[in-house]
Amino acid sequence: MDADRENNAAGNGDKILNYSFVYGPVPSRRLGRSLGINNIPPKICSYSCVYCQLGKTKNIQTERRKYYNPEELVAAVKKRLGELKKRGEPLDYLAFVPDGEPTLDANLGIEIDLLKTTGVKIAVITNASLLRRKELQDELKKADWVSLKVDAFTPEVWQNINRPCKGLELDAILDGILEFSQSFEGELTTETMLVKGINDDMEEVDKISSFISELTPSISYLSTPTRPPAQKIEAVNQETIDSAYTNFRNKINSVECLTGYEGNTFSSTGIASEDLLSITAVHPMREDAVLELLGQLNAEWAIVEKLIGEGKLIEREYGDKKFYSRKLPGTS
Repeated sequence: MDADRENNAAGNGDKILNYSFVYGPVPSRRLGRSLGINNIPPKICSYSCVYCQLGKTKNIQTERRKYYNPEELVAAVKKRLGELKKRGEPLDYLAFVPDGEPTLDANLGIEIDLLKTTGVKIAVITNASLLRRKELQDELKKADWVSLKVDAFTPEVWQNINRPCKGLELDAILDGILEFSQSFEGELTTETMLVKGINDDMEEVDKISSFISELTPSISYLSTPTRPPAQKIEAVNQETIDSAYTNFRNKINSVECLTGYEGNTFSSTGIASEDLLSITAVHPMREDAVLELLGQLNAEWAIVEKLIGEGKLIEREYGDKKFYSRKLPGTS
């Protein structure tokens, strides 16, 4: 756990509390304007997906733990909501999209209950790896919107793309996903990330879409990496996306491709360095988005250079764009 998060766990200081637990609002192709909630220390996950925009998982596990005080996390969210209300900024969702897998937080159900008092809809984006557990299903049922990852149907493909924690079994995960879908009363969505040469074979795509059709999601999203990934992989081309979309659309009522850019409408707390570090810890920003955020604050690019020099921010290239990410503990 890094120093900022150790301070958070102890409840030291409004700035640090607000900075680490909450980020945004950020533009989301799925959720409109969402306020991100970072309820997991970096980078704890049950997967180490080859395409992860946060890099390789340094702490891969399946044990659920209590990481932070729920009341302090919720206080940080409410504080930020108050700031947004004063400025008249719109908000669509409170979204659990942390530095790792949100369902590894044993306090998730408590946090959702406490946040319901805000009146803002709650979303959880999960890799679904722990969904066979009944207690987790009950916690997620409290959310308004849940996204489940389904990148593979064949165990070998699943191993290659999601690189799961030892002990996880794909059949059990798929059973848990199906079971949850049959009792969840909120808005259920799925997301499938297509990576060239791994899960883009149309036979595998057909198996994935057939399984997802059993879930009857409100919408199924298809995507391919648009930000710098953890491994040297390639996005699929437009022809593959089109073929996959047609396959999905033949079985699933609503399908959408998330291959475009979501925009630069990032919100600011008023402190450029804190905004950059809190947002890029979970959501790498394109160079033009960083420039736009700095422009809102009349801040200079020198702030970015300073954070890079201090080893807090990383500059990477993907495609023909530059991206900026917060340097997470243990990453090179």
